[in-house]
Amino acid sequence: VQLQASGGGWVQAGGSLRLSCAASGAIFGMGWYRQAPGKQREMVAMIIGGGGTNYGDSVKGRFTISRDSGKNTVYLQMNSLKPEDTAVYYCYARSLGFRYEYWGQGTLVTVSS
Repeated sequence: VQLQASGGGWVQAGGSLRLSCAASGAIFGMGWYRQAPGKQREMVAMIIGGGGTNYGDSVKGRFTISRDSGKNTVYLQMNSLKPEDTAVYYCYARSLGFRYEYWGQGTLVTVSS
């Protein structure tokens, strides 16, 4: 399975961006991680086969993950962006039971103050 991410860019604090990630095959769970300079990669948001979602504490209430199952595509709507959201965002996908895990190329999100 290959993942194709898009939608990163530059935005001022308080603005919004939407990321998309399309998988080339069926996937159980998809989501986003991010890594800021000098920091560890952290989970941003995940959505699994039953529609359940999970968010990192720092983005709860501001980011929303959704999925178009028919297109094997996941979206991350990011609102009220803060400078600390600046990072490379990586699309992630996994099969049921974590047997297979996949990573997409990173997309840079820059939030200026």
